[in-house]
Amino acid sequence: MQTPTNITIKGILGILMSCLDEKNKKRVISLGMGDPTAYSCFTTTDLVQDSVVQTLESHKFNGYSPTIGLPQTRKAISEYLSKDLPYKLTPDDVYITAGCTQAIEVAISILAKPNANILVPKPGFPIYELCAAFRNVEIRHFNLIPEKGWEVDLDEVNALVDQNTVAIVIINPGNPCGNVYTYQHLKKIAETAKKHKILVIADEVYGHLAFGENPFVPMGVFGSMVPILTLGSLSKRWIVPGWRLGWFVTTDPNGIFKNAKNIERLKKYFDICGGPATFIQAAVPRILEDTKEVFFTRTLSILKNTSEICFRKIQEIPCLTCPQKPQGAMAVMVKLNVSLLKDISDDIDFCFKLAKEESVILLPGLTVGLKNWIRVTFAADPSSLEEALDRVKSFCQKHSHQ
Repeated sequence: MQTPTNITIKGILGILMSCLDEKNKKRVISLGMGDPTAYSCFTTTDLVQDSVVQTLESHKFNGYSPTIGLPQTRKAISEYLSKDLPYKLTPDDVYITAGCTQAIEVAISILAKPNANILVPKPGFPIYELCAAFRNVEIRHFNLIPEKGWEVDLDEVNALVDQNTVAIVIINPGNPCGNVYTYQHLKKIAETAKKHKILVIADEVYGHLAFGENPFVPMGVFGSMVPILTLGSLSKRWIVPGWRLGWFVTTDPNGIFKNAKNIERLKKYFDICGGPATFIQAAVPRILEDTKEVFFTRTLSILKNTSEICFRKIQEIPCLTCPQKPQGAMAVMVKLNVSLLKDISDDIDFCFKLAKEESVILLPGLTVGLKNWIRVTFAADPSSLEEALDRVKSFCQKHSHQ
């Protein structure tokens, strides 16, 4: 078997870091990775850390957990997600994963069958392509429309679907675009999936991180219309990505996907998955129940502020265009006009030369499916963000035809 050749975010960022000029005295500022813990303004709350310390010191959670997760953890997540749904989930709907990445891997592995294809957004999150490559599942890309707030091109979805299509992936709030979909648009997506009798994989790792005009609406709201596989984690909302606590949830009140055969397949698959540490799982009920709203409000306030700084600073750079002010999540896509630059061939060239000359790390758009675009992470402290984008501006002026 050949190793998949897919580009990954961590892979490309690792190469960019290795290209930094050691003689350059400027401090390295990375706006390439969606890990807010790199900046001191983003920290989790004391209650979250105390909850883990408490379970660890209890000495009750040093053994194996059930492979699908601790019962109390599954119950807590089902209750947490049910608050925003018109029906109640049960603990049996919830499977605990090692972060949202493992939830993606589970979803694709469970749906894999000969000739199967899955519809994935472009731009999107490259882990879907990588997981599919290992499972011999075909990926078909549908475009997101930048001029319409990165909405799904539903005409293209209709054209791509065939008898072997098993699911469509929807990432909301959007990574890498920073968009948040309206209730109306999500309903149209659900209606399209229902028409074609396919599942929706709802990637909601950035769930509730919405600070613009549109509130966050979970795709599970439409679970009575079409089966939804909801993927999420503590990582972003609670600012603990290194804890690797995620979930895979069958948001399917009519039991269309949730039949005995699929449930048995899921449980068996989880027998070969290594989930999160037992003591982290045990802390989840208290974390979900007792985290104060003021913590979430503070995080959203910082992200709204940094997103506005990012949007404003990008508007000052002639070769970069941001089609929409970020509405949620932690990153935004920016179009690169290489025709205004004299010695830059594309987005990859831009990011490598920027890293070497200015010690600023940005993610080439090709990594997430869009050539000559750049993904900028704004989950950074304001002063670092401003300094980094000032350096980008200086770099663009230096390489400008003028």
